[in-house]
Amino acid sequence: MDRRTFIMTSGAAALVAGPVAAAELSLDRISAYLNGLRTAEAGFTQVNDDGTLSTGTLYIKRPGRMRFEYNPPEELLVMAGAGQIGIFDGKSNLGKAERYPLSQTPLNVILERNVDLARRNMVVGKSYDGTATTVVAQDPEHPEYGTIALKFTADPVELRQWVVTDGQGAVTTVILGEMRKGGELSSTLFNISFEEDRRAR
Repeated sequence: MDRRTFIMTSGAAALVAGPVAAAELSLDRISAYLNGLRTAEAGFTQVNDDGTLSTGTLYIKRPGRMRFEYNPPEELLVMAGAGQIGIFDGKSNLGKAERYPLSQTPLNVILERNVDLARRNMVVGKSYDGTATTVVAQDPEHPEYGTIALKFTADPVELRQWVVTDGQGAVTTVILGEMRKGGELSSTLFNISFEEDRRAR
């Protein structure tokens, strides 16, 4: 998997098995759900733009923090924290992360402190297929950063999928197992400098 493609697509989509029929969700209700999502953990299978698959565990600690731990044979760790994305590629044999501003990736849409999907023309598409509501969002000031398509079911509201498309059209999808919410997650899981120091020992 190309590391630069991952970061520009911010590589994630989440799908929990067995969605049930539910009413279409409003943008305000979706925003309230995301703002209430403080910590979460789930296994994932990622479908890369070239059709290859990767698996691992996803950790979220809002605002601003996310971690993708990939299973072997992938030698990849992706972290979001302190306003940056850090990519550790074990194949490069380097302890330093490649860093990018989180604000320049579509993941910033859902990791920001106060999500308000109805504001400043952020949503560029919204649909309902009878079982799930899909919202396509982007940074209206920087559409070149790409879009993120978020799929939710209701009763209770649950994030089921997000698909990110970068400015060149590359698409990455990650399929999640059941999301476990509300547990304690150490801040070191999202500390890029801490991980660099750990690898240097």
